[in-house]
Amino acid sequence: MAASTDTGATVHVASAVNALAAARDDRAHRPLDRSARVFVAGGSGLVGSAVRRELRREGFTDVVAPGSAELDLRERQAVFDWFAARRPDVVVLAAARVGGIKANATRPAEFLSDNLRIQVNVLDAALEHGVERLLFLGSSCIYPKFAEQPIREEALLTGPPEPTNDAYAIAKIAGILQVQAVRRQYGLPWISAMPTNLYGPGDNFHPEHSHVLPSLMRRFHEAKESGARRVVNWGSGTPRREFLHVDDLARACLHLIEHYDAASPVNVGTGTDLTIRELADLVAEVVGYRGSVEWDTKQPDGTPRKLLEVSRLTALGWVPRVGLREGIARTYAWYVENHESGTLRH
Repeated sequence: MAASTDTGATVHVASAVNALAAARDDRAHRPLDRSARVFVAGGSGLVGSAVRRELRREGFTDVVAPGSAELDLRERQAVFDWFAARRPDVVVLAAARVGGIKANATRPAEFLSDNLRIQVNVLDAALEHGVERLLFLGSSCIYPKFAEQPIREEALLTGPPEPTNDAYAIAKIAGILQVQAVRRQYGLPWISAMPTNLYGPGDNFHPEHSHVLPSLMRRFHEAKESGARRVVNWGSGTPRREFLHVDDLARACLHLIEHYDAASPVNVGTGTDLTIRELADLVAEVVGYRGSVEWDTKQPDGTPRKLLEVSRLTALGWVPRVGLREGIARTYAWYVENHESGTLRH
């Protein structure tokens, strides 16, 4: 199936794609063949690793997840060559450049450029090679900063995103729109899912570039180990956030691929939230830190509240299984083990 792979060029697919689309109704709600080749893009990251674990638990025998040293998803020709050689049947696009509020605010050009290239390359190559089933993973940051709470999927593009992560949000919105465009033009049952804030084993615990929960966990752990009497956190602690264990997201990914076929993205979350201050207290309790907790209100808070409305997903029969305290305890145990062995991702 010859196609131009020049950036910005129109991808021309062969008649095989039309044949796949013609069988859409029969295929879209059928359980995946456990012998299908599943490509987990970003398979070494927090989400990708969890998706791989879930696929193994569910009996999939051909899961491929090349690391960045083997396949740089930002390199267009390399991605097309890889698809031509490996020909996956299913793609879970979990690869992304991610980071916390400071990383997003200080490196927006990288977040925009890298994520756009990753997405366009993988989605174009998947279309070129007639991939039947594809799940694109976005983020709850796609929604407007002041969206009505809890946030419904229909809130997309109804207002500007939070300025501190607008570059990342715009890239993810572009991915959603590309999936929708493929559905309209080629009839393939590709779908998108928008997870809330994630945490769990395999997270990034970098002192400056991590998200809020692993950042708190590292800060409290180091304070406990050093005997520090106080910990200073960013912002006021008043914003409200929702947190989902990454293993629950992985279950939702497979559930959606096998049970959902529509253009709208699907929110993935717990439907409950808490303040960052309450989260800090919970993490400190689990870690065993007994000192004082202070807040640097000169630093940004981000969106005041971000809670997803998840009835579209729960109507399909999915519910989260990992409670927040249990999930934090499991994540902290993983953190301590890997911190001591020197294998933490930074």
